[in-house]
Amino acid sequence: MYEAFFGFRERPFQLTPNPRFLFLNPGHREALATLRYGLRSSLGVTLLVGEAGTGKTTLLRAALRAEWRPEGRQVVLNNPALARTDFFEILAATLGLPRTSGSKGRFLLAFERDLLQRHDAGGLTAVVVDEAQSLPHELFEEIRLLANLETDTAKLVNVVLVGQPELTDRLNDPSLRQFKQRIVLRCSLAPLDLDWTASYIATRLRVAGAVAGDVFTMEAVRTIYQASRGIPRTIGVVCENALVAGYAAQRKPVDRSIVAEVCRDLDLPVSSRPFGGAGVVVGQSVYASRPAAAAATLRRAASRLWFSFARGDSRNESAEEDDRDAAIVASRK
Repeated sequence: MYEAFFGFRERPFQLTPNPRFLFLNPGHREALATLRYGLRSSLGVTLLVGEAGTGKTTLLRAALRAEWRPEGRQVVLNNPALARTDFFEILAATLGLPRTSGSKGRFLLAFERDLLQRHDAGGLTAVVVDEAQSLPHELFEEIRLLANLETDTAKLVNVVLVGQPELTDRLNDPSLRQFKQRIVLRCSLAPLDLDWTASYIATRLRVAGAVAGDVFTMEAVRTIYQASRGIPRTIGVVCENALVAGYAAQRKPVDRSIVAEVCRDLDLPVSSRPFGGAGVVVGQSVYASRPAAAAATLRRAASRLWFSFARGDSRNESAEEDDRDAAIVASRK
């Protein structure tokens, strides 16, 4: 609808995990490397935890694509709220094992035989559970027992669990202590800060074919960050609705007033005060707005970052540190 108006080849903020729009900040890059290592190594259990909307499923799919091998197999459960019999039926069907007529014993015999044959041929088998915070308690035990299948030198099943922070809480239950002890690799995803939010938006706009600075103003990006708290999924929802509203009003670039109106419609909090007040987040630090010179310095720093991203420049870490140092000096005057 709005693609031609803003100069897009495609919509930049669809909520599907399109690999062309994969965005990696240092935290996401570390998580992706951890997932890939967990999938390719015979270690045991790998855990990825993050708030809803931080990009866990997108990273998981990227890791699965990167680590797919013809001689290996990947079983992915996207809806793990299953009964025990359903769990084994899905495993058997996905792995192409003979029908076991609901018998767990026959399944395990066929499964272990198949695992050993594949291991001897140099292949790995991975069982991946997304939204793992929804796993029934009984399935944690079944997955733990599957993760116990091994030779003298290697695990036969790589297990990857991906879930929200509630998953960590569940794993702290004393009844799951044996499972928790088998977690070899662990990583987490945090929301984006202001400059990474700006980079995230600019990157998606460029991939879609537009010049980022022609689509959103600097103040609009600040407001998107404020409303979304750096959650990529929420950033995408706000940006998509703001683009629709900008197209309807025939206004570009999209400014703060359009974004603020969209956020009110989405019931997202947006401060009425100008960006740069107390508690403004730039990078990983929070600078107080005392005196006013500090807020002005922060606004200039964020402005330089956004225009750099909008032009398509790479991140200039040295310049960014200069801006942060200047903000600290200004706040002490």
